[in-house]
Amino acid sequence: MTLILNTWIFEAAVQRGTSQVDLVQRTADLGADGIEVRREYFTDLPRETAAVGQAARQLGLIVNYSVPDEVFLDDGTLNPKLPTYFAEGQAMGISKIKFNTGNFDRFTGDLAAGLAQLPLDQIEMNVENDQTPVSGTVSAIRTFLDAVHAQTSANLGYVYDLGNWAFTHGDAVAAAKALAPYTHYIHLKNTADHAGTLVTTDDLDTGLYDWRALLTNLPHDVQFALEYPMATDDQIRQQIQLFRAGVGD
Repeated sequence: MTLILNTWIFEAAVQRGTSQVDLVQRTADLGADGIEVRREYFTDLPRETAAVGQAARQLGLIVNYSVPDEVFLDDGTLNPKLPTYFAEGQAMGISKIKFNTGNFDRFTGDLAAGLAQLPLDQIEMNVENDQTPVSGTVSAIRTFLDAVHAQTSANLGYVYDLGNWAFTHGDAVAAAKALAPYTHYIHLKNTADHAGTLVTTDDLDTGLYDWRALLTNLPHDVQFALEYPMATDDQIRQQIQLFRAGVGD
């Protein structure tokens, strides 16, 4: 199994001023196959994206890019910032780029022409179920992906994010079954209910979900990412071992 570490894992270090550039080496040292960098963690995009790309190439790591923005804006138009985000990804030599769907239900343009503006022959684009009613439901994601595959030949898929289904009150198992054909990437984290407040836990085995059973409904020939803050590298290594044992790798 290909295992990626999303840099949310290192949130405490980032908050102390650690650059995602430095996290590339740390990710390699932890034995992961790649790193998923988060756009909101960059402080000097041109310098840091170039440095992430150089470091990852030297270490032989996959780089994925998480962008906290939508494909379709409130008025339904295609987000004009998308080419900029792809250019940032190209500077890092990324494999995948991830967005939220946004308001595709209001889109009235030519989907094939709009997506043709993006270098999807070089970078795989994915949308994720986030924690909002707009982009975090099966119907919204499926409607967009059905349209993409019916109207275009774009290299575009779906990121199944386990923990987020709790926040949208969705059925994680039903979602996995419905979206499995489009699933190109899986984000693993668990969610617990603490007296009515939902929180992301720091352990895959702690929370509402039986992640091992759930993964039987999803493809395994995709990339997986751990995406939840952890306190120490020892804990990260333990969770990596837990994941690899759980998927039989």
